[in-house]
Amino acid sequence: MENRLEIDREKIDSIIRTYDANPEALLMTMQDISDIYNYVPPEVIPILIEKLGVKESLVYSVATFYKTISLEPRGKHVVSVCTGTACHVRGAEKIMDALKEKLDIEEGQSTDDLLFTLEAVRCVGCCASGPVITVNKETHGGLDRSGVLKIIDGYEQNAS
Repeated sequence: MENRLEIDREKIDSIIRTYDANPEALLMTMQDISDIYNYVPPEVIPILIEKLGVKESLVYSVATFYKTISLEPRGKHVVSVCTGTACHVRGAEKIMDALKEKLDIEEGQSTDDLLFTLEAVRCVGCCASGPVITVNKETHGGLDRSGVLKIIDGYEQNAS
């Protein structure tokens, strides 16, 4: 599945200009790039190093520290299952298992069509609504197995 991604250099330059090429805005710059491609493509890293004057090691440190940044292609829809205490005791594990089975992937993986990426997160701050998932920036709470599968079905239908 190794196909070369076409990088829009103008868009990348525009994002960098948005933050005045400030090295302290590296995280925000990488998040904006990730919003376009669903990850930070490796072809972009030399551009960040050159334009921001940062070390390659810093780019990788930021990318590996922050969960919102990925250096690997991610699905169009990032499904995050809250595994914090409140969600855990209310059945987050069953939600995760249902999603693994439905999507045929493990936590941390993406579907072959890059429609979904499945991940576990510590807490999304909706403890009273647990178990909770987020799909991109939409939060869904009070879930059971059938409820979470309906949500995923909805995203699949909207994709076709």
